[in-house]
Amino acid sequence: MKKNTYIIGIIIVVLLIGVNATFYTVDQTQYAIIIELGKPRRVVLEPGLHIKIPFIQQITNFDNRLLEYDAAPSEILTRDKKNLVVDNYSRWRIKDPLKLYKTVKNESGAQSRLDDIIYSQLRVQLGLHTLNEIVSEARESIMKKVTLKSNVIAEDYGINVVDVRIKRADLPPENERYVFERMKAERDRQAKKYRSEGKEQAWKVRAMAEKERTIILAEASKKAEQLKGDGDARAIKIYAHAYEQDPGFYSFTRSLEAYKKSLEKGTIMVLSPEMEFFEYLKKSK
Repeated sequence: MKKNTYIIGIIIVVLLIGVNATFYTVDQTQYAIIIELGKPRRVVLEPGLHIKIPFIQQITNFDNRLLEYDAAPSEILTRDKKNLVVDNYSRWRIKDPLKLYKTVKNESGAQSRLDDIIYSQLRVQLGLHTLNEIVSEARESIMKKVTLKSNVIAEDYGINVVDVRIKRADLPPENERYVFERMKAERDRQAKKYRSEGKEQAWKVRAMAEKERTIILAEASKKAEQLKGDGDARAIKIYAHAYEQDPGFYSFTRSLEAYKKSLEKGTIMVLSPEMEFFEYLKKSK
């Protein structure tokens, strides 16, 4: 009885191994290649449960989704002889898994080959353009050309290159310092130019203000002299009119003014009493 149970167990295990070796599944995100005695026989594109010859045929799976490859940064020389450190990535998919298996074996081999192809095309295309064009003006058109030419070459390996993009494009550290110093010198030159223009403008403003000040002062002085002359003329006219009305009173008031100005406190004068200056003082006695 125990012997029969043991034999049945062995048979069940053999059957399970046989079933496992005979049936296989293909996921909807994968391709499957049937390898028979080390040689690829056919590609299974349909997902689901499939049958193979046990122990003779093996299955190798490949991803059928859009894949992404991020390349390591590398230096490329531009048309204007500038070293540029370019960090790029690409999106690709396996177009012909059988051709890919025959040429590069697996996805790692495909990425390695893609690295060579894309770097080569980047070096060629970026070498035809200046740094300024790569950074700003023509980047999109450059990357379209790189993608197209890379895809043509990659088709020989069963690969479809969908897109190639530059994530980052920097100058090497030594070039960055040179560019920074050049930018600094340019900004200093611009600053000196602006300062010089500012000083020139300031001198013009000051000269104009000084001119206007001189004109205003001259006009004011002219007007003041005119007003003073008009006042003196009116005063003389008034004095003359008063003198005509009463010459004696006019002479008396003028003498009083002269006394007031001349005979201030503490004033010592040595004059003859007979002088005409003391005429009204004599009459007041």
